[in-house]
Amino acid sequence: MKKLIFSLCIAGCVVSSCTNQTSIPQSSNPFLNEWDTPYGIPPFDRIFASHYIPAFEAGIQQQLDEIDAIVNSRRRPSFENVIVALDQSGSILRKVRPVFSGVNSANTNDSLQAIDRHVTPLLSKLNSDIFLNMGLFAKVKDVHDRRATLRLTEEQMRLTEETYKRFVRSGANLSPEDQARLRVLSEEISVLQLTFAQNVLADLNGFYLHITNRAQLSGLPQAQIYAAEAAARRAGKDEGWVFTLHNPSVMPFLQFADDRELRRVMQQAFINRGNNDNDNDNKEVIATLVARRLERANLLGYEHFAAFQLEERMARTPEIVYDFLDQIWVPALARAKEEAANMQAYINRQPSRFQLEQWDWRYYHEKVMKDMFDLDEDMLRPYFKLENVLEGILYVCYRLWGITFTELHGLPVYHEEVRIFECRDEDGTVLGLLYMDMHPRPGKRGGAWCGSFRTQSVDARGNRILPITFIVCNFTRPSGDKPALLSPDEVGTFFHEWGHALHNLFRNVNYFGVVRVPQDFVELPAQIMEHWAFEPEVLRVYAKHYLTGEIIPDELIERMVNSSKYGQGFATVEYLASAYFDMDFHTLTAIPANFNVVEFERESMERIGLIPQIAPRHRTTHFNHIWNGGYTAGYYSYRWAEVLDADAFEAFKETGDIFDRATAAAFRRYILEPGAIRDAMDMYVSFRGAEPSIEPMLRNRGLIE
Repeated sequence: MKKLIFSLCIAGCVVSSCTNQTSIPQSSNPFLNEWDTPYGIPPFDRIFASHYIPAFEAGIQQQLDEIDAIVNSRRRPSFENVIVALDQSGSILRKVRPVFSGVNSANTNDSLQAIDRHVTPLLSKLNSDIFLNMGLFAKVKDVHDRRATLRLTEEQMRLTEETYKRFVRSGANLSPEDQARLRVLSEEISVLQLTFAQNVLADLNGFYLHITNRAQLSGLPQAQIYAAEAAARRAGKDEGWVFTLHNPSVMPFLQFADDRELRRVMQQAFINRGNNDNDNDNKEVIATLVARRLERANLLGYEHFAAFQLEERMARTPEIVYDFLDQIWVPALARAKEEAANMQAYINRQPSRFQLEQWDWRYYHEKVMKDMFDLDEDMLRPYFKLENVLEGILYVCYRLWGITFTELHGLPVYHEEVRIFECRDEDGTVLGLLYMDMHPRPGKRGGAWCGSFRTQSVDARGNRILPITFIVCNFTRPSGDKPALLSPDEVGTFFHEWGHALHNLFRNVNYFGVVRVPQDFVELPAQIMEHWAFEPEVLRVYAKHYLTGEIIPDELIERMVNSSKYGQGFATVEYLASAYFDMDFHTLTAIPANFNVVEFERESMERIGLIPQIAPRHRTTHFNHIWNGGYTAGYYSYRWAEVLDADAFEAFKETGDIFDRATAAAFRRYILEPGAIRDAMDMYVSFRGAEPSIEPMLRNRGLIE
């Protein structure tokens, strides 16, 4: 923890320096004024690093003043003057927090990271100051206890109950001594989570493989070579090629590079992010974080942190999660072993025989795919030009709901590569705006995600405030004379994130407190979009060869369909492995002395029988989802939601038309629009007429007949 304390001290110096350099009057801070921009979008051209801390400080003080006004009011507590007043408080923070978070994730720098370290404990303290305010809790409880007599709507009742529950889950019923300890724990946890994420980003950007011998490029597609040459020049190298740990670089390298030793180097660097015994090492951070989370859960009356987390999710209990994972693990592991045997047999037919290792899997998967189905990724990429894939997404959106997207130009953005689209409903009403940021760069964290610069809301006059959502990805860049050509995996990711954006754009609720759906439900709107991505009817619309404009041939589509289930053993097992040790960490009821988190992961994988040729998709020391990404004791959620999305897509298929408008309208009405107004399973049953079955998901993955 010495390193953590030191980094916080340095952060304070950096922030102080940054703030003092540019002392700005309140009148010129964009966050403290109305935005005179089209659609009220963030004026990125007028926002500078020096604006953030004054805005955060002003926003914190504003919300505390608003809380004081609620507490000190002499009026009898009511839904409007307590629940709604609390829900609507903090307007400045609702502007600055999402903008700062979005930019800091997609286009960060040393100044922004220092600001993040400065404001994170302040925001944690604010959260405690609100939810451990006993005067405020007394008024919330008063309204909650009388809710049955207040003639509330379904949404208002839900907001009242969720507000009360949030206070209780934040420690409002604890003794003053326990509340004081909870405050300390909450602040420590927030700082540890931030430290973890910044360490991962530093390790991600701190590694590169510089190749100067052209022979070592053998097997790599020309587009990959062009991209590596451009990366070398950006890195200041006068010659050679640079490969990084960003997905568009490392994954094709592991798939195609003939040099087995270099594949090993890249694989080991990729899985050891945060585990290099350097300044970015996360092992101590994780061990401390696990202990603090457990102590927090115990203070609140829970056996372990997973019990606390799952109470608010569809799965409800760890036992249900483990049972769910086991149902998939058994057939998936059996299929993965078959795939490993196929690859080993292929290797055994080669002149130099060796045992299949983790750094061989993707490479020989491509070889076997080519051998079995006469298909490899390089044959498909020419048909998946980024702009054409976008055309396919827009086609699906129009066919399902009649909505359209029009690109807007000349508006302020946080980076020159960002594009903005206006979304209109079928009747011409503007639903909201979508920002799109597609390619990797040093200031962007890895992966793909969707968020909002402004959440949909309703103003005092009942008018819908437009949501402003964004999609951030790390897709293959254009290279040489080639445009950005996506892999099938990137195509699926693009459709996936667009599904999250649609959820944000369609949402239509009156209160901020009923926006967020359970973590194991939130992936449903995203994952169902992936089904349309590779439907033959949709492929024939957008999958066009980037040189000739030729529509993808039917025989190539047929090979894609025939091969679609091959490799699902690996894909399912590597995912589930991470989900298992997520649960194992967070069902601990005691932390061993000198807790070795890497050894704990190894033991966890031994218990489930993970074969050595497969590494978990996310290793402990770089697993942002569970240590800083909102999926704590919840990484299982993607497969849980896949049960929902597979079953939901069956509803479309059962009509005989994957674009059936009545089914799409029902999906919008019951799934996309209501936010968290109702219980998640109740919403799903309203759409489908029954609870989902696991069989469609298992069939889609080829794990059962």
